[in-house]
Amino acid sequence: MPAALVTRFAPSPTGELHLGHAFAAMVAHEWARASGGIFRLRIDDLDHTRCRPQYEEGIYRDLAWLGLGWQGPVRRQSAHMNDYAAALETLKGQGLLYPCFCTRADIQAEVQAIAGAPQGPEGPLYPGACRGLSAQVAMARIADGARHAWRLDVARLPGGEALTRSIGDVVLGRKEMPASYHLAVVLDDAAQGITLVTRGQDLEAVTPLHMALQTVLCLRRPGYAHHRLITDERGQRLAKRDGARALSTLRAQGATPADVRRMLDWPAMQALITSRLEA
Repeated sequence: MPAALVTRFAPSPTGELHLGHAFAAMVAHEWARASGGIFRLRIDDLDHTRCRPQYEEGIYRDLAWLGLGWQGPVRRQSAHMNDYAAALETLKGQGLLYPCFCTRADIQAEVQAIAGAPQGPEGPLYPGACRGLSAQVAMARIADGARHAWRLDVARLPGGEALTRSIGDVVLGRKEMPASYHLAVVLDDAAQGITLVTRGQDLEAVTPLHMALQTVLCLRRPGYAHHRLITDERGQRLAKRDGARALSTLRAQGATPADVRRMLDWPAMQALITSRLEA
């Protein structure tokens, strides 16, 4: 019998859930259910400028409609900003962060000036303009009120050489937001006791970064299972910004949870999870 797994679904309340979200939630729920484990829910509401209460309420309605119940309290990122800020200070104390004063326009100009600028999963890699600033110069600029972000010096991490080529020095925090997705997700998963992170293949490339952060922050490392993405008729990943059909719309049109499972070819995924648990 496989060990009971603790999984999670962590949507952002920035729009209505669509079929891609349904699939991600169902995958996480099935891994937990089939192993006799626990399925947790987290609301990723770091970006308060885009999050809306009605979308969070919609998340609960959609999960209930799909029959996906969770165990334990819902964790909301906005309630843990102090935890993220403390972790950011820990990384600063380890000499793993440096302040970056570049605007998006600055970075774009530098990237355009580099022939064949390296690309990462989130676009062009940061060219490193502020990495070499002396501490004296950087602190003076901060004291003068210069806007800045805190970037991770990935070369200093375990496996840093490969991360430098694939991901680059990502932003982990800003004054107005003490944690980026990369920092918040590893802290949240540890806080919720997650033992298996299930997510789309589009996030597989950043998993080594998250593992490295878990190491330097002395966090327990979960397992990872990356599933296929749900795409539209053009083969493009479903996204809120592209107007992907919401679950609420499908429901209003008379669709049932069984219809959703058929649309997602759910029996095949369910069988795959079962086979992996039995392996």
